[in-house]
Amino acid sequence: MRLVIADCEVDYSGRLDAHLDRALRVIMLKGDGSVLIHSEGGSYKPLNWMSAPCTLSVETPSENDTCQESWTVTSKKGEDSLRIKIFDIIHDVAHELGVEPGLVKDGVEAHLQKLLAEQVELLGAGWTLVKREYPTAIGPVDLMVRDAAGAHIAVEIKRRGEIDGVEQLTRYLDLLGRDPLLAPVKGIFAAQEIKPQARVLAEDRGISCVILDYDAMRGVDDPSTRLF
Repeated sequence: MRLVIADCEVDYSGRLDAHLDRALRVIMLKGDGSVLIHSEGGSYKPLNWMSAPCTLSVETPSENDTCQESWTVTSKKGEDSLRIKIFDIIHDVAHELGVEPGLVKDGVEAHLQKLLAEQVELLGAGWTLVKREYPTAIGPVDLMVRDAAGAHIAVEIKRRGEIDGVEQLTRYLDLLGRDPLLAPVKGIFAAQEIKPQARVLAEDRGISCVILDYDAMRGVDDPSTRLF
């Protein structure tokens, strides 16, 4: 992991174009190849980013350019690119974080995973479970299942489905799709509630969305007895 605090200007081009005027920001270069641009505000969400897999090239600017360095981050999956002009580096540090032990899920989320593993037929008739916590190099996928035709589907389970959960599943799918024994791998984003923006992003990436009824799955509520 490399963290750079720099006076920089950022331009993104691809499916849409975006520009960040010159300012002090944190540039995060992660071990998986992804690059994220953070400001003082905005909570955990970056102002702009490039998801792995991507490549970073550093160029010396022309004589007419006032920046010290020009970084270009290019996606290996398309034509998207992130160009970062570095005018001054305030701080630059790198650390090896080691193996990530993985997120310990809260009770409801962990229970949802267990229940859905036992009730895979909720996802489709004839579907079967391959493994819970299916291991990958960047963390375990909640469920790996097969549909009736034998195709592999990676399932990410959340209590509340938001954009970061879609991004997480996208990274898993990118990695799993490189395994010839699994490919092609489809994705399902399953949650008790899925935010509209997360649903739009998921569907744009070919990921199916499934709403989970926690009470019905654990036998507390029978949907067939409801009046409305």
